[in-house]
Amino acid sequence: MGDSTGLTAWQGLLSGIGHPLLGPDHLLFLLAIAFIGLRRPMAWVIPLLAVGLGGSALSQFIPLSEAIAPWAEALVSLSLVAEGLIALTLLPAQWLLPLIGLHGFLLGSTIVGAEPTPLATYFLGLLIGQGALLLLVTACSKGVVAKLGEQGRRLSAGIWMGIGLAFAWVALID
Repeated sequence: MGDSTGLTAWQGLLSGIGHPLLGPDHLLFLLAIAFIGLRRPMAWVIPLLAVGLGGSALSQFIPLSEAIAPWAEALVSLSLVAEGLIALTLLPAQWLLPLIGLHGFLLGSTIVGAEPTPLATYFLGLLIGQGALLLLVTACSKGVVAKLGEQGRRLSAGIWMGIGLAFAWVALID
C-alpha cells in the first residue's frame, strides 16, 4: 500500500475494502472456504471475522520486519495448501481460524504507522470487505460442495493446493 502515514479516512476505508479482494492469495483463501463444506457455515462468519481483524490489530503492535516479510507471505500462500487439506478432510476445519488470523496480520501490517482515523476506517473496510465475502462464500458453501461432488471437490482442493505452492515459491524466490 506504500506510505500509510498520509492516508485520509476515505483512502483507509477503500484500502480496507479492497485489500482482501485484490490480493490474490487473500481472495483465494476466502473463496476456498466455499468448497470446504463447513457444518453450519454461517456460524463461522463472526469467528472468522473476529480472528482476522484480531490478527490485523495485533500487527499494529508487533511490526513485521522486512527480513521476515517474504517468509510470512509464503506462509500465507501455504494457507491455501492447508485449505485444500481441510477440504479433503485431512485437517480439521478449526485450522481456518489461525490461518485467517495470519492473513489478518499481513493485511494489517500494510497500514502500520497510519494515523488513528485512517487506521480505524481501514479496519472498518476490512470488516465490510471480508464480511461480505465470507457471508457470500459460507451461504453458497453447501450448494458449491453439492454441485462439485466428491471428485470435483478433490480436484478443486488439488488446484488450490497447487496455486498455494506456486504463490509460496514466488514469494520466496522473488
